[in-house]
Amino acid sequence: MTLLLSISTDGLEPEVSRPAPDKVIAGDPIHRTWNCEDDGDGLYAGVWESTPGEWRVAYAEWEYCEILSGVSVLTDEEGESRRYVAGDAFAIRRGFQGTWRVEETTRKRYVIKL
Repeated sequence: MTLLLSISTDGLEPEVSRPAPDKVIAGDPIHRTWNCEDDGDGLYAGVWESTPGEWRVAYAEWEYCEILSGVSVLTDEEGESRRYVAGDAFAIRRGFQGTWRVEETTRKRYVIKL
């Protein structure tokens, strides 16, 4: 078994989900997640995609994101917004609360640490 892992959707079936209805602000976003890594100790890595919409988020985990395609806007609870497009990379720190708005279907690579 190799200790190298490709973060790819090839050959994987996505998990399909939606934000909880009470968190949705606009649209009907559908999420697809290809989780490529679960170390059993709170570390996850893979690819996530969402169709347009907006919903409330509250992060208890730390997450690294790299936008592969699309446009998303994250707004914190103080109202500061940041727009992310293909090629952008950022981290969401534990405790972030606000909204995630997908303006154009967005696909990202992620690494999450609980």
